[in-house]
Amino acid sequence: MSEERELVQSYDVVVIGGGINGAGIAADASGRGLRVLLCEKDDLAQHTSSASSKLIHGGLRYLEQGAFRLVRESLAEREVLLTKAPHLVQPMRFIMPHQPHLRAAWLIRTGLFFYDHLAKRKSLLASKFVRFDPEHSPLNQNILQGFEYSDCCVDDARLVVLNAIQARENGADILTLTHCIAAQRKTDHWLIRLENHTGEFEVHARAIVNAAGPWVASFIEQQIQEKTPHQLRLIQGSHIVLPKIYAEEHAYIFQNIDQRVIFAIPYLAKYTLIGTTDREYAGEPDQVKINEDEIQYLLEVSNRYFRKQHTSEHIVHSFSGLRALPNDASDRPSTVTRDYRITLSVDQNRQLPLLSVFGGKLTTYRKLAEHVLDQLSEFFPKMGPNWTANQVLPGAEQWTGLDELVAEICQQLPHISPQLARRWAQAYGTRIWQILRSAHSTAQLGAMLAPDLYAAEVDYLVAYEWAKTSEDILWRRSKLGLQLGQTEVARLELYLASLGGETKQTQIA
Repeated sequence: MSEERELVQSYDVVVIGGGINGAGIAADASGRGLRVLLCEKDDLAQHTSSASSKLIHGGLRYLEQGAFRLVRESLAEREVLLTKAPHLVQPMRFIMPHQPHLRAAWLIRTGLFFYDHLAKRKSLLASKFVRFDPEHSPLNQNILQGFEYSDCCVDDARLVVLNAIQARENGADILTLTHCIAAQRKTDHWLIRLENHTGEFEVHARAIVNAAGPWVASFIEQQIQEKTPHQLRLIQGSHIVLPKIYAEEHAYIFQNIDQRVIFAIPYLAKYTLIGTTDREYAGEPDQVKINEDEIQYLLEVSNRYFRKQHTSEHIVHSFSGLRALPNDASDRPSTVTRDYRITLSVDQNRQLPLLSVFGGKLTTYRKLAEHVLDQLSEFFPKMGPNWTANQVLPGAEQWTGLDELVAEICQQLPHISPQLARRWAQAYGTRIWQILRSAHSTAQLGAMLAPDLYAAEVDYLVAYEWAKTSEDILWRRSKLGLQLGQTEVARLELYLASLGGETKQTQIA
């Protein structure tokens, strides 16, 4: 357990923020031999990085904005991540119904040609034109044709956790529920004041990486007391979860009259995820939640395309997150650049760097981390070279295939459901054997705290994945919160209390 290891007082790099960018940077830096501390004020992936559309994608709509560099990088990273985390990142086909009054067919064909060829495509299928059978299609009968292309889906929060695990295994210290109070440049080091349940304490560092997401600018101004080099635009994106609308395993991408696109994505076998919105947000970053206008907007798009109609009463779940984007003076929230900027400030001797990350997207986190380390290289000339492109994430070691792993699990535990075996395989990959060990029956996994949730899994999450509350377990380490009632949640919290530490579920968004 990382919490039980004695912290050193002095680090090469302190990373502020435990979202995907912070975790990816910590993993990369520690793998190059740097002494790293990652500090997160809440849980890993508690904010933006668990509120995405759960996609690893090139960003087809960004081509219209001329963001070719970002799309090319994203498409290349899509292939890298398919190899790095094959248990977590899965290929998915996307269908775009054609609406001639919104975008001409030639324009879509041109965009998909670039999408297929901007970066090398190894395993994913190319795009194609498709026709819909009006008798069997889930779409409204007047929608008869469209286009199909490839992207990928992912469990976003678990991608963050896997990077944090990799960082820890490379020697990094990971502190959650730890707030950075202040950071000040001294003669030859940063003095960083932190606070958590143990009280206030100080660490030293040669460099700070500010990957605080929606708090990146306020960290510079409040904790560092410098002027932020970029103003942020906080763009709220919200999603709703509906009962499964259609049986097929592909996703849909719907054009809308406001020139935006909305996804409908198969989600956790039983649901369809609809999103996302784009709206300016001016409140406290940790208080963001979906509003009624967003709900009606998403339902209206869904009902316009699908035969099966829904109202707000059908919504099973909803969530919102903030994209912390550099302000590029775009008129509309949907056109603000999704590209990232990395800024550097140093002291008067060009030492003690502060690197701040503005923007970024889930798909490009690994490449962003490489760019951060490139900028740090002049301050750490002995650090190792780039390495993450060819190194798998935890759970992908000795990988033979998802179906093969599911079969192995079912062979060892013949009485569990195939659905549970698949959830375990997708979430943990080959690390599932650290949970199951030599168990050959569910009785050997401890108490069943909720349907398909055994004490052995909870013990592992608490010991090795920084889980402390029922919310951590049910909404980020898994998505079991979608199917559990308050009785099961209370039972889990009692069990966590028996282990010691904080247990209360703080929210179900």
